[in-house]
Amino acid sequence: MKNESGSDIVSTHVVVRDGTRIGYSLHGAQDSAARVVLLHSLAMDRGFWQPVIEQLAPHAAVLAIDCRGHGASDKPAGPYTVAQFAQDVRDVTASLAFDHVLVAGASMGGCVALQFAASYPETTRALGLIDTTAWYGETAPHDWNVRVEKAEKEGLAPLVGFQSTRWFSDAFRAARTDVLQRCVDTFLRNEVPAFAATGRMLGAFDGRALLAGVRVPTCVIVGEEDYAAPPAMAQALHDGIAGSTLTVIPAARHLTPLETPDVVAGELLDLLDRSARA
Repeated sequence: MKNESGSDIVSTHVVVRDGTRIGYSLHGAQDSAARVVLLHSLAMDRGFWQPVIEQLAPHAAVLAIDCRGHGASDKPAGPYTVAQFAQDVRDVTASLAFDHVLVAGASMGGCVALQFAASYPETTRALGLIDTTAWYGETAPHDWNVRVEKAEKEGLAPLVGFQSTRWFSDAFRAARTDVLQRCVDTFLRNEVPAFAATGRMLGAFDGRALLAGVRVPTCVIVGEEDYAAPPAMAQALHDGIAGSTLTVIPAARHLTPLETPDVVAGELLDLLDRSARA
């Protein structure tokens, strides 16, 4: 199967160690030495990465995964943990002999990518942390619980307005209603129990102690107007990971792989080059 750019695609699933099916798509030159794993944000799925994949696939094998509870992956009952999500990713990469990877994630996926790099350094070549954080702060358990309790009581539709203004800048939402609608549609396809378990997982996550142990080339990317994972959180990642780079994208908000895919893809390609020289 080919995508619009002519790259090969394999789409199927892996059964991970607890029996959960994790969906994935493999794009590009599958025998390439340059290998990238992409992990999406909360309530999105692997299709989130398509504008970035189109730019990476000519240069690398690209593995896009539906995290547990999302997309075509199974949605077992919670609670969930970021360490469990990272273990799922490792089970998928191991089953495909997909090693020495640049692992990159956006928002929730960034938390998982950080955990993966810390837990599986032997298979991590580089790390991309996009619109994300190692810790949402002292009030995070309460803040996330308020959001997921609203979903549990009222469903996901009442959250769309709140989410969409965080996802994209006002100008992008007005200009690219097609992208916005795809995100809304994806968001509404989520199952509330899985959404709630994932939200509580993020509220509980504290990966600050992992930062000092990251020893691979790392890029940190954030939108200037991101107020879901603000630039101060990106700065903390950059400060905590020796040798990392920090890119702040002017006027962008939380989902930069969709709002500014050229910038994100460019940074990841630069990171691949840096990791090849490391």
